[in-house]
Amino acid sequence: MATISRRAILKGGGAMVVSFAIGRQALAQARAAHTVDSFLAIHQDGSVTIFTSHVDIGTGISTVFRQVAAEELDIPVERFTVIEGDTATTPDHGGTGGSTGVPRGAADIRQAAATARRALLELAARRMNRRASDLTIEAGEIQASDGAAGVSIASLIGGKRFDLAVDPKAPLKQPSEYRIVGQPVLRADVPFKCTGRHVYLQDFSVPGMLHGRVVRPPTLGGELVSYDETAIRAIPDIKVIRIGNFLGVVAADEWAAIRAARELKVVWKDSRDLPGSDDLERYLRESPAADQVVVNRGDASGALSGAPKKFSAAYYWPFQSHASLGPSCAIADVTDAGITVWSASQGAFGLRAHLANVFGVAPENVRVIYMDGSGSYGTNGAEDAAADAVLLSRAARRPVRVQWMRQDEHGWDPKGPVQLLDVRASVDAAGNIAAWETEMWLPGGPPGERALAGPELAGMKQGHGQGAGLMTMNADPPYRAAHVRVVAHNLRETPLRLSNLRAPGKIANVFAVEGFTDELAAAARVDAVEYRRRSLDDPRALAVLDRAASMIGWRARPSPNPDAAQGNFRVGRGIAYLRYKQAENYCALAMEVAVERSTGRITVRRIACAHDCGLIMNPDGLRNQVEGNIMHTLSRALHEEVRFDQSKVISVDWVTYPVLRFPEAPPVEIALINRPDQPPYGAGEAASAPVAAALANAVFDATGIRLRRVPFAAERMKTMLARA
Repeated sequence: MATISRRAILKGGGAMVVSFAIGRQALAQARAAHTVDSFLAIHQDGSVTIFTSHVDIGTGISTVFRQVAAEELDIPVERFTVIEGDTATTPDHGGTGGSTGVPRGAADIRQAAATARRALLELAARRMNRRASDLTIEAGEIQASDGAAGVSIASLIGGKRFDLAVDPKAPLKQPSEYRIVGQPVLRADVPFKCTGRHVYLQDFSVPGMLHGRVVRPPTLGGELVSYDETAIRAIPDIKVIRIGNFLGVVAADEWAAIRAARELKVVWKDSRDLPGSDDLERYLRESPAADQVVVNRGDASGALSGAPKKFSAAYYWPFQSHASLGPSCAIADVTDAGITVWSASQGAFGLRAHLANVFGVAPENVRVIYMDGSGSYGTNGAEDAAADAVLLSRAARRPVRVQWMRQDEHGWDPKGPVQLLDVRASVDAAGNIAAWETEMWLPGGPPGERALAGPELAGMKQGHGQGAGLMTMNADPPYRAAHVRVVAHNLRETPLRLSNLRAPGKIANVFAVEGFTDELAAAARVDAVEYRRRSLDDPRALAVLDRAASMIGWRARPSPNPDAAQGNFRVGRGIAYLRYKQAENYCALAMEVAVERSTGRITVRRIACAHDCGLIMNPDGLRNQVEGNIMHTLSRALHEEVRFDQSKVISVDWVTYPVLRFPEAPPVEIALINRPDQPPYGAGEAASAPVAAALANAVFDATGIRLRRVPFAAERMKTMLARA
């Protein structure tokens, strides 16, 4: 196998493409993510390539990567390109998730650029016979303070290696010096995406590629008894592949593969081991669990037991699908030399390790190459599609592209987790929180890799971790209280396979905490904003709360609204606040809603959000992120719930699993509060957390009905209105 270096590929500003075949060992750079060359390559034409394992799944984070590197190097941002998520060419410094793109991914790139800047100034000082302290960089040119002829960065290092470790103490620019960070730099990908020129994974192909489809059991846990190829003999060039209970077809033509998968006669032994979604709350309460004390301050149990005035409520969040608008896709090429996979996985190195483990291949012989997919915000079916493609390619001895169908995506993707929270509180004479207790039932099974759907059917040995992320954060109130206790009942198993879905755990926890806080404010006959204000000490918390209230035109009064009736509608407003993970972004969100009495339909008329994530890197990108968070979670709160019976998921299309549609999207006003003197936090999740709570609180203000169960479907609301 020919060898070629990454430096040779990129020399002279060349762009790396993903379709060539080269030696993995030769192409792969040093694995440690602590060298400048791991992150940066400066070419002979003065352009720069950034390498990172953090991937841009539509959030615009690659633009921030360009900005921070351009800022530290004083090279125009338009000269930068980003290669992301290729296990053969990028360093492993983490996957995309947990809003870590800025505080980890960008921070690593920035420090590498700062180390490179210092080295460049020292190189130039030797060439120009000057002190490095007398030199500056301007638009990629190193200049002397006396105006003497300078030297270009490209002539110093273009096409060469730095051979330097990233210095964590290399000086960074101060915010007062920024010219690029903090500015609304346009995204390089948008023109291509808006004109249909962007190549998504679903559009990609490799030479000699076959198309594959998996024939799945009609029930979860179903067993393959037999199949008959008679019905598909007229379809040309079809190959049927069986591995245990895994059944798939491959063909040179995609439509042929689709037809064969549909028309192949298969006999399955069904399974009926699920509790059904209608009985899920009882199932959660009765399932074996390991208890975990998450927060224990003061004596909440004692204070509650002796309190003269106590309140309690139960809040429920269902299983939800990632509901990617385009079904998952992957391409795999399995050869004697190893495995190459093209995937939209948010964690290329994690997927590489997972596939290596499942298929018994050394990790260095597995290459995962990220390509843009159809969206996920968590782990959807992308990694499962990759495993399906590996299974089929290994059997067919050809590259295989696997495109899931809509029923695959909704029926077989790992789900966003179910949660049930009991909350209890007592109040003092003024109605303020005296004691608080949260008891939560949530997935907490064994840690580690989740089972991939295809290998599971094939009977291959693999881990069965939950992979749902940290789910107990924000389960305690952010408000002053002497006695607080949070206990998690971590379920040993759940009926459906799980994964992380945007802000895992935090949305449901804030829904319960902020909904219940609103209940306490209403019981005390105190305005919802004032109730929160008087128990908050952090000025940043108060700033976002006040700003959101001002933007929505908040008028202080207790809820519910005494003047809610407007013809067939009842109108109200609500608010919710959080500090994400109790340690990161500050966010407050206010809503105005109208509830139609005859149908139960909830219309969100306006949303106002105040957002503080510290130092803002790119205000346009941040604004898009915040709005995307809000719309995504509005859909989850109003419409989304995975329904299943005793054998299978039954919400497998856009009718049975509806999502927010364009006519439902309300106007959103966003106030970004910049804190240049504070660390930057990632904003991929925080604004999603208060959405359901603010919506439920607004519905209560309009109707006097407290919503404690998601989704807030019109039929459910109509029934509650009829009973009120």
